[in-house]
Amino acid sequence: MTIDTSIIISTYNSPDWLAKVLFGYNNQSYRQFEIVIADDGSKQETFDLIETIKKEVFYPIVHVWHEDNGFQKASILNKAIAQAKGDYIIQADGDCILHPYFVKDHFDMAKENTYVFGSRVNILEEALDSVFKQQKTNFSAFSKGIKNRTRALRIPFLSRFYKPETTISRKFRGCNTSFFKKDFIAVNGYDENFKGWGREDSELMTRFHNNGILAQRIRYRGIVYHIFHNIKSKDQLEKNNDIENLTVKNKLKRCSKGINTYLNEA
Repeated sequence: MTIDTSIIISTYNSPDWLAKVLFGYNNQSYRQFEIVIADDGSKQETFDLIETIKKEVFYPIVHVWHEDNGFQKASILNKAIAQAKGDYIIQADGDCILHPYFVKDHFDMAKENTYVFGSRVNILEEALDSVFKQQKTNFSAFSKGIKNRTRALRIPFLSRFYKPETTISRKFRGCNTSFFKKDFIAVNGYDENFKGWGREDSELMTRFHNNGILAQRIRYRGIVYHIFHNIKSKDQLEKNNDIENLTVKNKLKRCSKGINTYLNEA
């Protein structure tokens, strides 16, 4: 199997979600990819789940784990991307179920000096019981229990009307984005000074823009269904805002503490 795309899935102690997400990838129309799981310190149950699923899916899975020391998403994503074999990186989360053409859509939209980003369709809290009881991995704009239905419409022709942008969009979401690994390395990946929830994704893309990378919105394609859950603690958000604001103010192109730490280990 030739691997040209690596899909990075972040997770933390959510094996039920992760199982649904991983089985969903088995329905993808484009199949030349690997999954790299960026595990921010999950317990043994997640290890056992991954070993079981490896035997049931067509694609290879790499499990990258570090000890649980609080919310360190920036760090574990750097470690995972350092081990990724693909030249092209697609980033999603362990709480996102994907449309069968998700990977193909991102790969088809890939072009030099550009990152791709999309929105997400929300699966509502009241729909969770039926979603998990039915082991549901397929949704549409007409499915019960979802919000933002227009984002579930796949009409590739209409996506052509969205042109590259020179600044980060307010619609950017780190759970639905893709980029070339070389561009990620050029800005030194995620800034590991980020601790706790918030801003690590948008700050990374700000450095992309400062380094001349454009943003391409993927509308009416690249559809993601986000499983409802409570938002993690925002107690570090003010500090994270300060880091991002410095990047904007000083037009930084690289962070000092990033993926370079792990490249020689990969």
